[in-house]
Amino acid sequence: MLNDAIPLLTKALGETVYMVVVSMAIATALGIPLGVLLNVTSKGQILESPILNKIVGSIVNAIRSIPFIILMVAIIPFTRLIVGSAIGTTAAMVPLVIASIPFIGRQVETSLKEVPYGLIEAALAMGATPFQIITKVLLPESMPSIVAQLTTVIIALVGESAMAGAIGGGGLGDLAIRYGYQRFRPDIMIATVIVLIVLVQLVQFAGNRLAQRLNKK
Repeated sequence: MLNDAIPLLTKALGETVYMVVVSMAIATALGIPLGVLLNVTSKGQILESPILNKIVGSIVNAIRSIPFIILMVAIIPFTRLIVGSAIGTTAAMVPLVIASIPFIGRQVETSLKEVPYGLIEAALAMGATPFQIITKVLLPESMPSIVAQLTTVIIALVGESAMAGAIGGGGLGDLAIRYGYQRFRPDIMIATVIVLIVLVQLVQFAGNRLAQRLNKK
């Protein structure tokens, strides 16, 4: 009975991977600089700026406080403006990116705070510029932690991409709702859950291994 669902599962898995990979790439490219900004402008840091830090932090907290399903619906006009549609895998990536950027920013900020300030002081004593400290000290020293944090974000994205299926976002979530729930196919529902579990386990395993390899301690 499940044989007819294999092509559907394969297609849905491909859509989910596409959504997660592209969304994660864009969100990481924007989220890491955001995390750096939050860290270096905080009290006692190399570019201390309480007002800027508070403004940026408030925006980040505001976006993070919005449940993903509400965010998806709320920005439908913006999504339509960006990609020309509010339905489909490409459209689902817009709210996925918006939801992930502040999440990554906070995670990166936390990782950067773990870097001993003595290393920063040593770099300052040698005449390093703030940019050099960020690129030569903060990011390299915190990279294992950042990778571990990004792994958590990817797993969250897998869950959110499945949630995107609730409003026609495609992927495994859409398959589970349209075929598993609406057409009373518990076999497809169970298969979808298993695929999601395996996907998350693979992501966690790969993230842990990469973080271990980057850890020089």
